[in-house]
Amino acid sequence: MKLTVNEQPAELPDVAPDTPLLYILRNDLRLNGPKFGCGLGECGACSVLIDGKVARSCSVPVGAVRDARITTLEGLTPQATVAAKSRLSNDVQMRLLGTTALELAGAAPVPPPAADGTRVSPGADAPSAATQRLHPVQQAFIEEQAAQCGYCTNGMIMALVALFDKLPTASDAQVKTALQGNLCRCGTHVEIMRAAARARELIAQGAR
Repeated sequence: MKLTVNEQPAELPDVAPDTPLLYILRNDLRLNGPKFGCGLGECGACSVLIDGKVARSCSVPVGAVRDARITTLEGLTPQATVAAKSRLSNDVQMRLLGTTALELAGAAPVPPPAADGTRVSPGADAPSAATQRLHPVQQAFIEEQAAQCGYCTNGMIMALVALFDKLPTASDAQVKTALQGNLCRCGTHVEIMRAAARARELIAQGAR
């Protein structure tokens, strides 16, 4: 079976067509942006974009998306993801937005430890600021600190990306409607709404 994920072809031999897309993304393709939450398509943690529309990947059979364009959290900023993945520890990659969250929040990059356990400073080939640029929604979540445990963040971001791609000036009411199927158990709804408002500003300023 062949898929197109984050604009890249993916060959999946011996995959049952009724396998949930989420399992393929996380287990086969090592894309850990979408999370396993409820497994029933109810919480939104596993959300991805399929042909630009939000979908719950835990309840989408992989056989149904052979001819579709699938975008995960990592695919919103593929260059930043690739550049940072080699230098950030796994726990940091899978926190808020994965990838370059610490750098763009103002913290120094965290290189992986060497074989002896020491850390080495990034060299001259560290990615440029342009390469590190995040999607406005991701950037807004960092600026507004709109996460606590970070588990729901993938779904919140993907829902907002789909909304703002369609309606760049979406109102607060439209934002709430777009997010109503996404559960945040930590109660960071106020910060998430602030992040949505900030993303709207960044989009208006031409952040992309």
